[in-house]
Amino acid sequence: MSTRKLFRRFAEATSRQAGKPLAFILAVALVVAWAATGPLFHYGNTWQLVINTTTTIITFLMVFLIQSSQNRDTGALQIKLDELIRTSKAHNALLNLEELDDDDLDRIRKHYWELAKNARDSIDTIERDAQDLHNDDEGDAGGQNVGDSHQAPV
Repeated sequence: MSTRKLFRRFAEATSRQAGKPLAFILAVALVVAWAATGPLFHYGNTWQLVINTTTTIITFLMVFLIQSSQNRDTGALQIKLDELIRTSKAHNALLNLEELDDDDLDRIRKHYWELAKNARDSIDTIERDAQDLHNDDEGDAGGQNVGDSHQAPV
């Protein structure tokens, strides 16, 4: 098996395990055990150096493992999104947007922001019209709701 495949499998397994509750519990237990040994070592520099060095090394290594898994997941998700775009009525120009430079992305983002703003404005207009219609119905029924006028007296 290639080194790349071995690393991918190791990175994925490590990322998966690091995200589980047991990993958090073990990390908390490690910190509690370290803190409990403080009086034994008189809270000395070596005692502090142990936790600092341990956490730094773990963090340093985990950054690479998690980044590898995240890059792979992001790549797979991007392919899935591209396929959905390709097979839908969406613009095929949206395929591989991640390859564009920041200026192009900002221009496209502004375009979609304007579309969303116009859609929100349409929703506000619809809600106002619906409220006006509701108010007109109440006025036509002489202060009663339209649905109430068909009910038998109690």
